[in-house]
Amino acid sequence: MRYVPVRALRYAARRPGVPAAGLLALALTVLAVSVALAAAAPGLRHALTAHGPRARAVVQQESGGSSPQVAVGLRVLRFVDDSRTIRPEGGKPEPRTLVTYVRYPAFGIPGSMDVLDAPATLAGGPYPLVVFGHGLAVTPQTYTRLLRSWAQAGFVVAAPLFPLASADSPGGPDEADVINQPTDMSFVISSMLALNQSGTGPLAGLINPAEIAVAGHSDGAETALAVAYSRRYHDPRVRAAVILSGAEMSGIGGYSFPQGSPPLLAVQGTADNFNEPRYTYAYFKQARRPKFLLRLQGAGHLAPYTSQQPQLSTVEQVTSAFLDGYLEQSPDTTGRLAALGDVARTSALVAEP
Repeated sequence: MRYVPVRALRYAARRPGVPAAGLLALALTVLAVSVALAAAAPGLRHALTAHGPRARAVVQQESGGSSPQVAVGLRVLRFVDDSRTIRPEGGKPEPRTLVTYVRYPAFGIPGSMDVLDAPATLAGGPYPLVVFGHGLAVTPQTYTRLLRSWAQAGFVVAAPLFPLASADSPGGPDEADVINQPTDMSFVISSMLALNQSGTGPLAGLINPAEIAVAGHSDGAETALAVAYSRRYHDPRVRAAVILSGAEMSGIGGYSFPQGSPPLLAVQGTADNFNEPRYTYAYFKQARRPKFLLRLQGAGHLAPYTSQQPQLSTVEQVTSAFLDGYLEQSPDTTGRLAALGDVARTSALVAEP
């Protein structure tokens, strides 16, 4: 494994299925910019209300406990897996490279912007690590608001750009490459832990290696589900899983949900025509307790995780409370989830703690 510092990567929100124009290839030096994010104030309020003890500890130590003041730092890293290769459309074989967007609680002025390369704050750390997989034909930036909400809640969030399945993949996204993504996710976990344990560097000592979760949406949710529960790709370091409109992946030897499996939060829009609810209900039925299912009433496939309100706010709060509860062992997790997840005309929570 090689870690190559990336000084910059220009990006903007993408629509699914629309290739990004003008984005530099992963092998090139890339430019980093701060990401504008609308409506950050609700996310800051969540840090005190919905996100639990970890976020409150960060907020209180940074602001004296008077008001929610949590800045989100952003570092763009490039992890190179020399043990595997890809052949981009029209190109030569090259090492499998994962440009990864890492967000974390940081020193800086709170607001609607990620603070590029900001120094991390350890006021509430070391923090749990959440590795997030994006869906087909989009990028991690599509989910900026959700990922920022997790960082504001006191998590380190690493979101890799899958090299052949994103909106920016040379020649267009290739869904067949999804079978390689569980190994990508475990590789990012290993890479982040290596930086954490390095003793030096901006991320050293930032992560609690005993508190790791995987999450994802759509094909990225299939990826996370495989890392948490499949027979072939199960990663024993994973302690919790958040699956947003996902399903079991075919061709990987099946799934196993033995006693002691990671706690599961499945989220599903009831009007999702891309990942039909029956697929989520099938793996949820197999999973062991503790498990939770958040049904988003009338919601589709992508919008409730990126822009649709009030569904997005509900997803932010419920996912953060779940991660806080099962990574940090916070008290009364089930009660908090029920209070946040049962929202009239918006969502309903099935709880099997």
